[in-house]
Amino acid sequence: MSERILLIQTAFLGDAILTLPLIQEIKKKYKDHFIDVVTIESNKEIFTASPFVDDVIILDKRKKHHSVFALKRFADQIKKRNYSVLFAPHRSLRTSLLSLFLEIPESYGFNNAAFSFIYKNVITYDHRLHEVERNLSLINNSIEIKKELPLLKIDDEIKSKIDLFFQQLPEDKKVVAIAPGTVWETKRYPEKSFVEVIDYLIKKNYFILLIGSKKEFELCNRIKSNFQSGVENSAGSFSILESIELLKRCDLLITNDSAPTHFGMCADLPVLTIYCSTIPGFGFYPYNKKSTHITLIDLFCKPCGIHGFNKCPLNHFNCGNKLMSSLVLEKVEEILNEKH
Repeated sequence: MSERILLIQTAFLGDAILTLPLIQEIKKKYKDHFIDVVTIESNKEIFTASPFVDDVIILDKRKKHHSVFALKRFADQIKKRNYSVLFAPHRSLRTSLLSLFLEIPESYGFNNAAFSFIYKNVITYDHRLHEVERNLSLINNSIEIKKELPLLKIDDEIKSKIDLFFQQLPEDKKVVAIAPGTVWETKRYPEKSFVEVIDYLIKKNYFILLIGSKKEFELCNRIKSNFQSGVENSAGSFSILESIELLKRCDLLITNDSAPTHFGMCADLPVLTIYCSTIPGFGFYPYNKKSTHITLIDLFCKPCGIHGFNKCPLNHFNCGNKLMSSLVLEKVEEILNEKH
């Protein structure tokens, strides 16, 4: 009977996607092992689509499994699968406690994880690396770590749905996708600047597709309302995998420092990530050859936090307001000219 490996990743969706290359590498090393993933419900779709994941186990860390006692009961349930190896790229206290309760003989975690001493193999979390490379270092201790793109299986039904959607768009225009929303306000490029970028692209004969979650529908509608034509609001209309398949048909994605950046890596299209309060140096930038990013580097107050805030701590939001749309468009032109 094949042995089983467990990976724990219960962070945000973008973090889940950044874990996929690690799973791919684990499968190369442990060819005959089953790989299960413990994650949260919102990440289930992405891990289920990985051809290297055998089962996805949902941890309800906000409600059902919130307490330490509930977490222990959860661990006791999945211990019955007799895992032989554990990978814990997520560094939270809950992940470490779950790892402790599971008592898996071979375990890998980072040195900056809560209770890192519980892991048999403690790996240095190198802040100089991209997050994909940091995750890969859990299994690969070579000097050079290759950042592979995430591989996903997308079924024909999804492809047909996106085919039908694109048939309704103008045939004579190339499509630029724009994701103007984020969870954190200080990571969101100003609406007026997005409008200026879109206005320029429409005049260059591009069709603009606004993408995002249902929560971002109103934001996208406000942006769309500035134009009589040439813009479609698809926020909330597509699942994660449908959004990735949609991006495969686009010429460029422009996004904030948020999950769509990582959708773009799954789709392997050119991505321009705009950094307001955060910086590329945190290691979450788009990393395929076609992509790039833009950020202001001469602000004393930047970065103000790794995740961002609901409001600028200094009440001026210079990191977004001073990043002129003309600078963004210079990057856009570089990408589009290189692509064509």
